[in-house]
Amino acid sequence: QVQLVESGGGLVQAGDSLRLSCAASGRTYSSYAMGWFRQAPGKEREFVAQITWSIGITYYADSVKGRFTISRDNAKNTVYLQMNSLKPEDTAVYYCACEPYGSRWLRTANDYRYWGQGTQVTVSS
Repeated sequence: QVQLVESGGGLVQAGDSLRLSCAASGRTYSSYAMGWFRQAPGKEREFVAQITWSIGITYYADSVKGRFTISRDNAKNTVYLQMNSLKPEDTAVYYCACEPYGSRWLRTANDYRYWGQGTQVTVSS
């Protein structure tokens, strides 16, 4: 089992920045795909960004490309999502996800085995 704990959410104004963190613990694997998803009320959970843990390849949804950056700290077993130029439409619960041995672009929630509890991000206009 892999445990994921997100933090860093909050209430901000449009144009502000936030950095989300996802700390991983438990069973270790030689490689992972780590992803961030978000879910707004009444909407499906959608892909935001992914990083391949071992080699650092990143993928982004078009809606966040150029504004959000996913990164990892191997020593801390932590993945980050730096969110800049936030917009009201970024308001959602943000979830961290992990798929052991994932190496390709994993864009749907069903592609990931482990999930965090989520952290709320609210952007006011």
